[in-house]
Amino acid sequence: MSSEKPKSQKDADKKTIMSSEKPKSQKDADKKSKTNTEHCFHKEERYLIQSMGFKQDLSTPAGANAGSPASAPGANGKTGRVALATLNRTNLQRLAIAQSRVLIASGVPTVPVKNLSGSSPVNPALAGKTPEEVLKKYLQKVRHPPDEDCTICMERLTAPSGYKGPQPTVKPDLVGKLSRCGHIYHIYCLVAMYNNGNKDGSLQCPTCKTIYGVKTGTQPPGKMEYHLIPHSLPGHPDCRTIRIIYSIPPGIQGPEHPNPGKSFSARGFPRHCYLPDSEKGRKVLKLLLVAWDRRLIFAIGTSSTTGESDTVIWNEVHHKTEFGSNLTGHGYPDAHYLDNVLAELAAQGISEDSAAQEKD
Repeated sequence: MSSEKPKSQKDADKKTIMSSEKPKSQKDADKKSKTNTEHCFHKEERYLIQSMGFKQDLSTPAGANAGSPASAPGANGKTGRVALATLNRTNLQRLAIAQSRVLIASGVPTVPVKNLSGSSPVNPALAGKTPEEVLKKYLQKVRHPPDEDCTICMERLTAPSGYKGPQPTVKPDLVGKLSRCGHIYHIYCLVAMYNNGNKDGSLQCPTCKTIYGVKTGTQPPGKMEYHLIPHSLPGHPDCRTIRIIYSIPPGIQGPEHPNPGKSFSARGFPRHCYLPDSEKGRKVLKLLLVAWDRRLIFAIGTSSTTGESDTVIWNEVHHKTEFGSNLTGHGYPDAHYLDNVLAELAAQGISEDSAAQEKD
């Protein structure tokens, strides 16, 4: 009995504890604020996993593992969530993209900077010019060709071209040297190669890939937008994030596409991509805008992921499509990504002097 506190002391202790607790209304508000953000992600994740044909314990608490998107699926076996190893590449990409989108709450303010329409035509300055006239400015005639192979037709340069397709109007025994890189080919072969491409006024050396003129692609019409969002990417904690949104609708293939007149699909649009809002990230964005204007970001072809043909695909310029995770390798951190994508853009003829080159 002597160890018990007097009733007055117990009442005082109880009062102290109660006074340190938050009012019920405040606790409810805090709990609601926390779960609203988490619920959006996990509701979407559970829906995706179920739609993929997997079973999941729907009694998993909405907030489980919410702070670790990179380990969300399968991070804790006790929760009954699907292990990443059971997902094929297509479903893993769908899950990663969904995670990236819902991790940025719909109410986050964004700053629209610029909208672009990706439907630029072939250079109008080329209208009425023959392929021979277009290529003439890139070539020097070689009167005494070396005794070596033309790497297009694989015949000797001292012999006529071995090209067997539609016949260009030039003589098959003429030989020319590309002015910048110095590689030598049958002019007949170069004209044939040009005719089999976009016929956009540019030529790419088949040996060293040097680009003459301004290379353009066959990207179908669409829209490119970019915004700044007040979140940091993994590996870039000191800056905000640039979010790029590409939108391309399905349509009918034009004469520059693989199957003119046939419909094409456009899966996964709008596609969201991310760059750090750093000096180098802004440089990449600037060059991506040039690539979009030249129709080089996308093409129509066969998807390497699904095998579907006549669909919009990426065109050799890699993008990061995951925001807060790196489940598929298309997210951050990636210390070499910005340098790699600058090299990929350079391979398409896009560098910091591209704008000046286009005006020439």
